[in-house]
Amino acid sequence: MFKGTAWRAVAAGEPADVLRLEEMSWSEPDEGRLIVKVIVSGVSLPDLHTTRGMYVVTPPAVIGTEVSGEVVAVPKRSRFSVGDRVMGVTPFLQGMGGHAEYSYLKEGETRLIPAQLSDEQAAGFVIGFRTAHVALVYRCALKSGETLVVLGAAGSTGIATIQLGKALGATVIAVASNAEKLAYCASLGADHTIDYTTASVSDEIKKITGGHGCDVIFDPVGGEVATQAVQAIARYGRHAIVGGASGSFIALNPIDMLQRSYSAVGLAADGKYTEEEENAAYGLLFDFVEKGVIKAPVAHVMPFDEVPAAIARLDAAPPGKTVIRVS
Repeated sequence: MFKGTAWRAVAAGEPADVLRLEEMSWSEPDEGRLIVKVIVSGVSLPDLHTTRGMYVVTPPAVIGTEVSGEVVAVPKRSRFSVGDRVMGVTPFLQGMGGHAEYSYLKEGETRLIPAQLSDEQAAGFVIGFRTAHVALVYRCALKSGETLVVLGAAGSTGIATIQLGKALGATVIAVASNAEKLAYCASLGADHTIDYTTASVSDEIKKITGGHGCDVIFDPVGGEVATQAVQAIARYGRHAIVGGASGSFIALNPIDMLQRSYSAVGLAADGKYTEEEENAAYGLLFDFVEKGVIKAPVAHVMPFDEVPAAIARLDAAPPGKTVIRVS
């Protein structure tokens, strides 16, 4: 039994109003789970949506989707050992998140931290890069020389997708809402940037690609921006539906898809993959990490007592990944 504090949404509402730092306990882990002493937790949009009662899991719930930390308890026959330095995904969909002094991790979605990653980088690595890998490699088969458009490019999955797209040899077009965000995307390797608030996304994509259009769209945003982007998708292009951060998913037109010969694919990077697939994915990602091709950059590090403020600022969508230094 481990005892500590955790940030818990006690009701649906704004973070400052409903998040409470409460005493909690963590019992010995069942098969398939670990307990870690949390060093750093990652802040993500599901934190805000859960707190407001707009997500799959609703309050009361401990929030926080991913962490880095030190293993303190394992079940029998675990492949991990007490003392291991790991990063992974929490069972946040069961209301047991990682903005806490201790956290459960799902063993299938946990990995030892490569030496090249700091604790802060590791806390923002798994969900972003695993989602990018599923989208670009498994679902869209992105090829070297193709053009990739990343919507929501300054967010945590967007910055991972920019880097992975470049590592795979694509030309990357980052789409975001202001100059600060676009400059950040360019610093991560984006070849071109589009401010969707001041320009037509479809026109800009066509201009950049000489009329060819884009081959793959990574879409965690949906809504009008995604609708504009798909107007500039190339023949045999692939539109990866990752989420609807704008408040709605893209409304696809089957007749348009038929006439212009493009496809849409859905994806979920939620552990429903074989051990062989997971090992192959992380083998590629960690190889890129060791070569310095992907960096898992962290833009903001905030203290544990400022979790409500860190989550509230997601409304303003600061560029890059925000993490919480817990211990």
